Formats: sequence, C-alpha cells, structure tokens
Amino acid sequence: MLALYHSIISEPLYNGLILLINIFPFFDAGVVVIIFTIIIKFILLPLSIKASKAQIEMKSIEKDLQLIKEKHKDSKEEQSRKTIEYYKEKGINPFVGLFILILQLPIIIGLYQVFLKSGLPTINTALLYSFVSVPTQVNMVFLSVINIADKSVFLAILAGVTTYFQISIATGPPSTGSGKQGDIAKAMQVQMKYFFPILVIFISYSISAALSLYWITSNVFAILQEIYIKKRYHKAVTVV
Repeated sequence: MLALYHSIISEPLYNGLILLINIFPFFDAGVVVIIFTIIIKFILLPLSIKASKAQIEMKSIEKDLQLIKEKHKDSKEEQSRKTIEYYKEKGINPFVGLFILILQLPIIIGLYQVFLKSGLPTINTALLYSFVSVPTQVNMVFLSVINIADKSVFLAILAGVTTYFQISIATGPPSTGSGKQGDIAKAMQVQMKYFFPILVIFISYSISAALSLYWITSNVFAILQEIYIKKRYHKAVTVV
C-alpha cells in the first residue's frame, strides 16, 4: 500500500519539481518551489473552492441549526430528523467539506514528503523517471539572499504568520453555538488558530527553508482564494 502511494503520489510530485528545475534553469530553486506550489494549488483549486463554499454554507446556517437544537432539546431523535430535513431543504451536504479534505490529504502529505526528503541540491536519481534528466546545477539561494537548503528563521516565522491569517480568514469568527458542543467547537477553533501557526514555525525551521517557502506560497494562495470565494458568493465573514 505504501509503495502504491509513493508510485502515484510522492514520486510524480518529486519528478514534477525536478522537471521544473530543468525547464527553468535560469531561476533559483526557491522561485521554482513557488511556481511548483502554485501549479499544484491550481490543480486542486476546484476541490478547494467546493470545500470553502461548503464551509461558508455551513457557517451561514449555524444559527438556524442552533434554534433546531434548542426547540427539540428534549428529543435527540427529533432533533436529528429536523436537522436532516433542514439540510435537504437548503440543499446542503454537511459532509462535503470533510470528503473533499480527505481527497486532498494524500496530495498534501505527498507535497510535504517532497520537501522533507528532496535533499536539494542533491537529486535522488532512483526516483526520477526516464524522461526527467538530472539538472546540471541547482541554485539554492533564493533571490540571492536566502539559502533554502538551510534553515531560515525569517521564512519559518513568515510561514507561521501566513498560516495564522489563512486560518483566520478560512474559519471566520468563533462558533456561536452554545452548550457543551459549542464550547468544544470554540476551543478547537481557538487552538487551531493560535497553536497550529506555532507548530508550523517549529516544523518549518526544523527541516529547511524550502518547506517554509512552500508553506508561505500555499498560505498566500489560500488567502487570496478565500477572499475571492467570499466576495464571489457574497458571504462576508469577519476575521477576528
């Protein structure tokens, strides 16, 4: 199973990165990482848009769902039935966002592995396809300033900061739900908003600036995507 995953996910991604280095020999590896990340994000864009739209739709009916829970708080069975009926009435599938995330997860993990094990500027020739040649030279100094083969405090912090803003825009204000479930949802949202960016900084600095650069590019793309979706569908969500 693991071998199959490498064959259909991580190895194609690795070859794609090396192929871009060959196509753009005049760019440093940092610029190539940015181009590579943007290409992958565009490939995943249709799925990402559907997931974001589903999240916006769920956010828009949050108060109505809470009213249903309060109205039928004495009967869990009736509460569930009315909730399902409401979803059908609004044409909303509450699981579509999770399903799309699961579909994207193998690719996200594969991308992480590419930057974790790429070993640039060393090329793992055992992973290369026959039509992908070994680059004659790999310039690892991003914009003639930062060697992305090494660790970078600046890029690691920037990865964490952009992660914070990406999560803030994606999740919007804390959940308005009340009761135990509402409190749990709020706590998880706050932890994700503040703890995950710190974790991203730690991971980015622990590995290499190449991973930081990937994370920054991915976050900026996601931020622009969320802004576009919320304007496009007129569902304003205030960032807290």
